[in-house]
Amino acid sequence: MKLVSAWLRIPFWQRVLGGFVLGALAGWLLGPAAETWFGPLGDLYVTLIKMIAVPLVFFAVINAISSLHGQKSVAALGGRTFLWFIITAALAVCVGLAVGTVMQPGSGALSLSMDHSYTPREVPSVIKVLMDVVPSNVFYALTGIGTRINAAGETVLAAGRGSILPVIFFAGLLGFAMVKLGDKVSEARKLTGQMSEIMIQVTRFVLEITPLGTFGLIAGLVGSYGFEKLLPLGNFVLALYIACAVHIVVVYGSLLLMHGLNPLKFFRGAAPGMQVAFVSSSSFAAMPAAMRSITHNLGVNKDYASFAVPLGASIKMDGCGAIYPALCAVFIAQYTGVPLTPEQYIVVLIASVLGSFGTAGVPGTAVVMATVVLSAANLPLETIGYLYAIDRILDMMRTMTNVTGQMLVPVIVAKETGLLDRAVYDNPSTNLGVDEGEERTS
Repeated sequence: MKLVSAWLRIPFWQRVLGGFVLGALAGWLLGPAAETWFGPLGDLYVTLIKMIAVPLVFFAVINAISSLHGQKSVAALGGRTFLWFIITAALAVCVGLAVGTVMQPGSGALSLSMDHSYTPREVPSVIKVLMDVVPSNVFYALTGIGTRINAAGETVLAAGRGSILPVIFFAGLLGFAMVKLGDKVSEARKLTGQMSEIMIQVTRFVLEITPLGTFGLIAGLVGSYGFEKLLPLGNFVLALYIACAVHIVVVYGSLLLMHGLNPLKFFRGAAPGMQVAFVSSSSFAAMPAAMRSITHNLGVNKDYASFAVPLGASIKMDGCGAIYPALCAVFIAQYTGVPLTPEQYIVVLIASVLGSFGTAGVPGTAVVMATVVLSAANLPLETIGYLYAIDRILDMMRTMTNVTGQMLVPVIVAKETGLLDRAVYDNPSTNLGVDEGEERTS
């Protein structure tokens, strides 16, 4: 018990950093064997977080909407949140284009041979994406298990990867119904609130193993790739990391200053969510940590955060959906020796902003987004294969950018609408972890 207590007294960010460093060292020393030995530890961590994400979102969204003051309030908050999603996405595309133009990431890739393992994914139409938001089978939306009609016309059991958007849609309907029925369903409202609290506690349990999960994920990554794989595409990797860093520090920092908020305090409070996003490469997996970061550390109203963060995890992708496709367009233009025209820059901007919402919930979102943007800008798709081999390394920074934006927008909107507790924001937790007591409420 003393050992556990001593471990928990170490700040969360230090534990995660320790797991990162030790994982990189293990991967470097053991090579591919590190993936075999330690990779399952990281996979288990990500699986555990994905396990809790759907019930966490389901009860949190119901509780959030039923607790807000009427349907008009929810609509106003949703509209303001969505507007900031669009603004920050447009700024992210501009950052990606600017950094790509300055750093010339395509100029260092002329000696590369094509990675033929990449196969372009089918990009769904906007109409299909919108239709898929409405679940035809609620149980499939919640569990990923349902029925389908096979080629022989028979109804069979089917399992697949469910999207979070149908879960949000159905939970939202239940929340609005509770608002409409008022006191008639007070017990149901109380129950969903209690279930939401239970899932938050389960989330805390799971997030405690983040340092171990970090160790497994990083050990497997370094062991599989090796540092030498980065060298031919080092300029592109560097350009992406710099573009994401500029967007996070300069763009997000400026928006916080415009709203009278200290950026350093935001990054301090948001650090747990950013760390989980970086090591897991999944906005979905980082969602519980992001929700806790902005409520417990940054003072965002819990009901609003329970609505905004799951929505952002589904459709706000500044890293995957904006910066990365823009950099890909510049990379391919430089590699092929055909400069982008002003019209193509505009097409890249519009396609990245709109397409990032249209491909929400699609596996391999960043690659799909690159396909959408390159097709719209009339650029060759085959060249994406160069970047496919290092996609896991790129995805770490892209996802951290996604999740940082998913935390930033609720903070900004909460500040604009009076849903931000400045006492909590201005005095963020000295321990960045998720293991503190509940002495702080928002």
